[in-house]
Amino acid sequence: MILEGVRANLENHPDFEILVLDPLSDRPLEELQRLHPAVVVFDQGATRPDFLFSLLQQPGLLLIGIDPDTRQAMLWSGRKAAAAQASDLISVIRKKGSNSELSRAGCKERRGID
Repeated sequence: MILEGVRANLENHPDFEILVLDPLSDRPLEELQRLHPAVVVFDQGATRPDFLFSLLQQPGLLLIGIDPDTRQAMLWSGRKAAAAQASDLISVIRKKGSNSELSRAGCKERRGID
């Protein structure tokens, strides 16, 4: 039900093309690879973790998992970053941490949550 509402709202944006994957598809990964989406929105409680990890192998793909019970979204990204040295990894961690904090603060402000 929540995903139907999300789909309906996203369809109102003319710059988005919304494709719905058949939930009964016996080859969902192959279908997604054929479509080459930029973003996949899915029910976090009904999607197998191994399927999500397979999707993350597609460079640049953004996964948005929605928990229908809490109505919260979790984001995963297939973006790659250099990590040849420990300092590279530390830089990636710090960037992601600061971006997450900014995103959470922005979401709280928009929702009016303290």
